[in-house]
Amino acid sequence: MQRRFLVTALPAVLAAPLLAGCVSEQRYNQLQAAYDQLQARYNADEATIQLLEGRLKVTMSDRILFSSGGYHIDRRAQEALGKMIPTLQGLQNTRIIVEGYTDTTPVGPELRRQGISTNLDLSSRRADTVADSLIRQGAPRNLVSADGRGEANPIASNDTPAGRAQNRRIEITLVGPGT
Repeated sequence: MQRRFLVTALPAVLAAPLLAGCVSEQRYNQLQAAYDQLQARYNADEATIQLLEGRLKVTMSDRILFSSGGYHIDRRAQEALGKMIPTLQGLQNTRIIVEGYTDTTPVGPELRRQGISTNLDLSSRRADTVADSLIRQGAPRNLVSADGRGEANPIASNDTPAGRAQNRRIEITLVGPGT
């Protein structure tokens, strides 16, 4: 009798992981479609797009978005961010996390006069500026968040100008269930 129960229960036990897999596959397909859309819209010098474990991450250099040492974006930066909007609008239930990063170079006197005393402050202002731009251009306001990371999580050495340039970046990560 016990053996019969196992044979009868086996299809149900096997079906549960398969059904869970379908949801993961659906999410993967949604992220893959978003990845493909963004890859088609951005040149390699504008953004790096990565599909990582259920997340889609768009990394933009600060030189594309901000003047040196600044946090205001111009029309060209607005246009670069605007390329993302159709994709973001298509993923209505996906959180949009904007993170700002800096190198280890201390902020200069001009920024200090504006009330920005640390790289963490600067990265926060940059992340807020990008998030505000995305929202103004049509990203779902309730799904966008911004956070400054300052010098945390460098992706290159801060000992060279090229490494510092790589560390000054904005990462926009799409996380969540999709549509």
